[in-house]
Amino acid sequence: MDRLDREILGILQQDARISYRDLGVRVGLSANAAADRVRRMRRDGVIRGFTVLVDPAADGGGGLVVFIDVTLRPDATNESFEAAAARLPGITEVVHVTGAHDYLVRARAADPAALDALLRRLKGEAGVAQSQTRIALRAATRPPLPPA
Repeated sequence: MDRLDREILGILQQDARISYRDLGVRVGLSANAAADRVRRMRRDGVIRGFTVLVDPAADGGGGLVVFIDVTLRPDATNESFEAAAARLPGITEVVHVTGAHDYLVRARAADPAALDALLRRLKGEAGVAQSQTRIALRAATRPPLPPA
């Protein structure tokens, strides 16, 4: 990846629906050259998909978006946790992280009771020893990737 790829990624993070023509104009490439770079990054796994991010305040109160810091039990493996988490309803992202916790889990729950059920299942079925949950109040825009 070079500086131009990083610039393209930053623009796509802000607006994944931008046309290749407009993307090319913003980075100084033709529409075809911009499209080729995006296709290459998708093929190479740099871009793994496109996501719709919904502001919790904008969806009419249709549930909670939560971030759960997870610490695994000593007998749990990363592989077993990731497999178990993938089977649990409401989990939208699982990220292995550094620091005090092992994973950061992003999830959606209909209400506090559904969140409680999800947390109980994480502890009972996925090998979680400890969790700390934060509730999203609203979404903020993501900054573009810094230049290389």
